Amino acid sequence: MQTLPTIHHLIDGQLVAGGSRYSEVFNPATGKAEKRLLLADKTTVEQAIASAHAAYPAWRATTPLKRARVMSKLKQLLEENADQICALLTAEHGKVLGDAMGELQRGIENVEYASYAPELLKGEHSRNVGTAVDSWSEFQSLGVTA
Repeated sequence: MQTLPTIHHLIDGQLVAGGSRYSEVFNPATGKAEKRLLLADKTTVEQAIASAHAAYPAWRATTPLKRARVMSKLKQLLEENADQICALLTAEHGKVLGDAMGELQRGIENVEYASYAPELLKGEHSRNVGTAVDSWSEFQSLGVTA
């Protein structure tokens, strides 16, 4: 029996094999399992959360402009690798290539919108909302979610 390539977890920029259970990834066109995906165990999930918590203070201190540049770079990489990404979507989800391209384009549009975050995070200020009362709001990220 052939051993299938395994898809690992990506934590701190490293591939992590955490977990002993897996789920096969089938090619819908052939019905054959072509890969297997490791399912994270509790320890692996906790490792990912700890990594995110550790990265959060530096990310929070990153200026909105630098964050926007990260999102812009992601958009550029998605566009540059569109053919490979769409081939993966086709192989793993059974989408015809045109549908995969449309789905990727919608994802790229979401990334592009996120790159406008500096403008969206400015908050607001209103003078005299009450007698001698001004009001302002600040938008801040809340932290790690899973």
